[in-house]
Amino acid sequence: MIHNLAHIELNAIDLAWDTVVSFSERKLPASFYLDFLRIADDESRHLRWCLQRLSELDSFYGVIPAHNLLWEAGKATRTDLLARLVAIPMVQEARGLDAGPRLVNKLKGAGDPRSAGIVQQIALEERAHVAVGVYWFHYFCQIEEIPEERIPEVFQEIATKYCKDMIRGPFETETRELVGLMATWYNVIAL
Repeated sequence: MIHNLAHIELNAIDLAWDTVVSFSERKLPASFYLDFLRIADDESRHLRWCLQRLSELDSFYGVIPAHNLLWEAGKATRTDLLARLVAIPMVQEARGLDAGPRLVNKLKGAGDPRSAGIVQQIALEERAHVAVGVYWFHYFCQIEEIPEERIPEVFQEIATKYCKDMIRGPFETETRELVGLMATWYNVIAL
C-alpha cells in the first residue's frame, strides 16, 4: 500500500511541475504558478515519507510494478488548462480524499499505526491541492466567460472526456465539499 502511494506521490510531483511548464507561455497569474510549485513541494515531502517508511519496512520503491493512470491523464491534458485542472487536482487528487480514510483504517487494522499516520497526514494535506484546482477552475471559467450555472456542466464534460473511469465512490462528500468540490458536480457522472 505504501509502495502504491509512493508511486502516486512521485507522479504528482512530476505533474505539478508539468503544469507549471506546460502553461508557462500563457502568462497566467504568478499565484497560479506558485500554487503548483507549493503542490510539488508538498508531494515531494509526501514521497520522502513513503520512501522512508518503505525503507523501515525493508522494502524500496520499484519493488513492485505500478500503474500509469496519473501520468496518462497529465499527458492527455497537457495543452488544455481547464482539462488539466479537472483531471489532476479535481479528480485524481480528490480520489485521495476518498481513499485516505479507508487506507488509514486498513493500516491500523493490520497493526501498522506508523504507516496509518503517514497516510492520514498526506490525506489531510491533499485537501489544499484539490482546493487549488477548484479555485483555478472557477477563475479560468470566469476568464472564459462561462456562466456560473454552467460550471458544473463544464466540469462534467471534461471529466467524462478525460477521466470518467476515475470518478467512482464511495466519496468523502463532506471533505470534498469542504474544499469546494460539490457532489452535484460529480455524482451524476460517477460509476
